Amino acid sequence: MSAFRTLLLAMMIGILGYTGVVVLKHGWNLFPVFLGDMAAMGWAGQFNFDFMCFLVLSGLWLAWRHHFSHGGIALGVLGFFGGIMVLAPYLLIAGFKADGDMRTLLLGEVRAGS
Repeated sequence: MSAFRTLLLAMMIGILGYTGVVVLKHGWNLFPVFLGDMAAMGWAGQFNFDFMCFLVLSGLWLAWRHHFSHGGIALGVLGFFGGIMVLAPYLLIAGFKADGDMRTLLLGEVRAGS
């Protein structure tokens, strides 16, 4: 579990730093670029579409883990738009709450029977 936590921390630091540089150079103009690449039907668009599919799965998992409650749906939407900047801290905190039990981390306390 410590390697997983280290990976999550590295991802959080890496994406925050990378995002900071991109915002300074290009501003917050993400969606026209992201969607424009997909509309162009090139490799950058293929990668963006693939990544967006992962974001959908991430958001659905977050909502499902919280039994599609209002908070869970809000968390899922936040996870979809926030990506690893939302998912990594969520997994880090949930992992500590689950006391390192991966079954509880992935399924939630109710489904895992904890």
